[in-house]
Amino acid sequence: MKRLLWAVLAIAALAFAVQGGEYGTTDLVRQRARKRAVEADLARLRRQVDSLRLWKQALTSDPAVQERIAREEFGMVRGDKELLYRFSESPADSGRRFRWGSPSRGRGSEADSGGASKP
Repeated sequence: MKRLLWAVLAIAALAFAVQGGEYGTTDLVRQRARKRAVEADLARLRRQVDSLRLWKQALTSDPAVQERIAREEFGMVRGDKELLYRFSESPADSGRRFRWGSPSRGRGSEADSGGASKP
């Protein structure tokens, strides 16, 4: 009986040494998984920083990129060489006119808009 008690105590001590405490096996496995996730995040962020650094360099030094941004974002054209055409309505909506008193905007009534608005 005494041997069995010592054997159980030895197994319990060994199990506590492996699993118990602040730095047990499960904690070690969890920390390694967290380290892999953080390293993957770090690699993704480094790629994003490199990409943004290249974009910044292109914006400050590449005339073609600057011209494209000026055209797309600000609607700019080249001096007298080009004309800019802007179309405000699609062909399907050309007969429709917006009126502030129209029921479609939730303001006023049909009497306010003269009944001319279409739903």
